[in-house]
Amino acid sequence: MPLSWNEIRSRALAFSREWEGESSEDVEAKSFLSVFGVIRK
Repeated sequence: MPLSWNEIRSRALAFSREWEGESSEDVEAKSFLSVFGVIRK
């Protein structure tokens, strides 16, 4: 089931709060996919 824009926005805000201050952009970029419901294995 596709995510609604509100769910994507909510996940994006949670992601930005969780990763605030991190310095490894590569790791953060891969984790960003979770905003859209893509879980990294």
